[in-house]
Amino acid sequence: MVITAQGIDGLKALAATDIGHTEWLEITQDRVDLFAEATNDYQWIHVDPAKAADGPFGGTIAHGYLTLSLIIPLFTELLTINGMAMGVNYGLNKVRFPSPVRVGAKIRLHGAVSSVTDVKGDGVEMLIDFTIEVDGSDKPACVAQVVLRHYT
Repeated sequence: MVITAQGIDGLKALAATDIGHTEWLEITQDRVDLFAEATNDYQWIHVDPAKAADGPFGGTIAHGYLTLSLIIPLFTELLTINGMAMGVNYGLNKVRFPSPVRVGAKIRLHGAVSSVTDVKGDGVEMLIDFTIEVDGSDKPACVAQVVLRHYT
């Protein structure tokens, strides 16, 4: 279920709130290959299924930064923000990749708003703790605290 926040007051009301989980998304070899092409990162563990079958994970895995990059598009399944002129990705406070995402695995995003504070320029800064979960795994693929700013 998508939460809708209206303006600065709506965003502030989300502080210390669990905003839920997205639907599951399958990570395909095509997606991994496109990311490799976009970033020029062709390490065999990502793009060579035959060689990776004999590697440490028994198959190809997604790039860690591919997994991280999916946070923002998946986030749109959790929260819609109305009444703001713009939002910007301000950065990351912490990122870890506790376990790999094997090609063919399904992932989903869990989000919890840690804080929402005023910033100069009629805006707010949101700290959101995200976890990318892997279907059937006890360990997450990625944990990250994302810093987003929204302005009126």
